[in-house]
Amino acid sequence: MTSMFQGRDVVFAIDLTQSVGLNDEGRLRLRQIVQDSLQPGDSVYIVPFASKVNPLKSNAESLTALTAVKFEGKPADLDRILQAVPLETNTALQNTDIQKAESVIYKNLAQLNQCRLAENQGIKPQSVVWLTDAPLLTKAGISSKVWVETPANSPFRQENSKPSLERQGWVDALPLVRRWQDIDNYKLSVVDIAPTVQEFCTPAPGGRETCLVNYYLIQKLWLPGLLSFGVLVSVIALGISGFKYWQSLKRVWKLSISGDDDSDPQIQYLKHQQRLSIGSDIECPGSDIRGYLKRERNQLFLEPVVSDEYPIYYQNRVVTQRQLLQGQRIQLDCPYKSRDFELIIRVNF
Repeated sequence: MTSMFQGRDVVFAIDLTQSVGLNDEGRLRLRQIVQDSLQPGDSVYIVPFASKVNPLKSNAESLTALTAVKFEGKPADLDRILQAVPLETNTALQNTDIQKAESVIYKNLAQLNQCRLAENQGIKPQSVVWLTDAPLLTKAGISSKVWVETPANSPFRQENSKPSLERQGWVDALPLVRRWQDIDNYKLSVVDIAPTVQEFCTPAPGGRETCLVNYYLIQKLWLPGLLSFGVLVSVIALGISGFKYWQSLKRVWKLSISGDDDSDPQIQYLKHQQRLSIGSDIECPGSDIRGYLKRERNQLFLEPVVSDEYPIYYQNRVVTQRQLLQGQRIQLDCPYKSRDFELIIRVNF
């Protein structure tokens, strides 16, 4: 059971390198988040990061109750948090290893909830507020084309290195939802993580196995020998919600795709974990594939094939990394020979 009334884990991950250089707007938005969005009971962690003189080791690699600033809603709590946030860049710091920062922070946030699970405490929702010009949630093996500042000796440049695989495992396992706001030369991104834990099952005598999550749920949801009416309603509601979600995953999406011409829309169908190529399955000017539309659960992603000759635009910005597409009407631009070519994709769930 999630800890509904005991707050959240909120990490402020701040890139200290000179290329970010927090301006007045960035400071204002950060102050706005601290003042307006924190709730009583939240545990706040300040994690500045860069590659040289890496502060991650002392901050993110030991996210515990001892390193948290506890927010109780008092003015003094706000002052303590704002004073702890570094708002000045350091000219001596450079080459942000962004995938290392992601790996360390997401892993340690997950471990916080795992520890609560083991101690039979309520697990919490979590959020990371990123202030960086580095790309987030990129695929394993980050090259200079994706992010030039990754140190040359970083193991995260190698797709199959142990650190890369571990980071990708956490990115895939955690329910990450990202939103962002462009601020001059960098982004303020918020990655929300729904309360979640990893299951651990152990073989037990009699052909059984004992599972930590099952025991945890029994302790949280059942009174000894008696199931309360409120919990019964919650379990039924959870079952109905889970069934509806399962049905939604089985539902085939119908995509109606139209271009600049007046011809009839192209119809494509998309199942969970299927993808369509833009340039082959979906007609688009040029001879190369520009990217793929991929459905994961009930979300639609654009995975571009980065090319100077055949770019692809979404919301007036060229897409160079995996991008979540939102809404039932999606507009993409596939320019060809100095002419725009719009693709309008209507999704029928």
